[in-house]
Amino acid sequence: MLDQFTAIYKNKKVLLTGHTGFKGSWLLKILSLLGAEVRGYALAPHTKNDLYCLINGDELCDSIIGDLRDRDKLSKAITDFQPDFIFHLAAQPLVRLSYTVPSETFEVNAIGTANLLDGVRLLQKKCTVVLITTDKVYHNNEWIYPYREDDKLGGYDPYSASKACAELVIDSYRNSFFNMKEYSRHEKAIAVARAGNVIGGGDWSKDRLIPDIAKALIAKETISIRNPKSVRPWQHVLEPVVAYLLLGKKLSLFPEVHGQPYNFGPYTTDALPVEDMLGLAIKNWGNGSYVVEKQSESQPHEAGLLKLDISKAIDELGWKPKLDATKAVAITMSWYLEFANNPPNIGLFTENQIFNYLDA
Repeated sequence: MLDQFTAIYKNKKVLLTGHTGFKGSWLLKILSLLGAEVRGYALAPHTKNDLYCLINGDELCDSIIGDLRDRDKLSKAITDFQPDFIFHLAAQPLVRLSYTVPSETFEVNAIGTANLLDGVRLLQKKCTVVLITTDKVYHNNEWIYPYREDDKLGGYDPYSASKACAELVIDSYRNSFFNMKEYSRHEKAIAVARAGNVIGGGDWSKDRLIPDIAKALIAKETISIRNPKSVRPWQHVLEPVVAYLLLGKKLSLFPEVHGQPYNFGPYTTDALPVEDMLGLAIKNWGNGSYVVEKQSESQPHEAGLLKLDISKAIDELGWKPKLDATKAVAITMSWYLEFANNPPNIGLFTENQIFNYLDA
């Protein structure tokens, strides 16, 4: 897998938005190993324990700190760089935070996507664009059936709705400016990736299960969880990140994939309740205890059950999950254990996890 990706991305210019974030840092590290020339664009600068800092991200890319809502700055970053590939990960990604800053969430996720595609529209060269949204774009009926790419989009909370809006923006640009019938003129191939709940080392985000568990265990504190029975399609971060690279490869070689959305998640039989994930995490750590928070009536709504049908990605892209939830948790907790016990080694440890995954 490493060789096939190197053949596509080596010496290519790759613009990566959200490069200082959790998934962005993992993707940045892989792209650097593939020999790509990366320019990053993100709102938040890194801090001491961020994965971006731990992998020496500033040495791996040309880093631009900027807001997706700053259309002129974003367009200049794109047109000056003249990228061959764009991976758009930057977003306001937190459901609970979206209740606090709803209008900002819509601006960043929907208008920010439009601003990015405006910059792509100005490019006078071939460019392959992979736009990352979320599994939460689906109108969630909380039923047992997995969602397929042609199911109805929606969104109860501002985050989910903003991502569904982003998909409408993408579809409009695809039809209006990057129509496949005129590909020979514009040479822009775009596709959408929808991933489920992602876990992995280096995530310190607030109100996320594994980061909350890891922070509590490192501090030797009792873990607090909100919704122990909620079921999620858990997957290790390397699963979707490598899937994005595969989708970019397919798009660059076969532009007819243009405009398509793809689900990337675990097999539907592999979804686990929050409480089961917590038990696995504590088992891999070696100790720990937890309590379930008492839910207040004012508690923000969070979806319970959501599974993805990944048949399309398997059939059309040749992608499939490598890690089940048990392995994903084990790999994730081993990262946090290494960070707790031997922080200077965490950059090399992260790299080894990448190689082990690609070689599996």
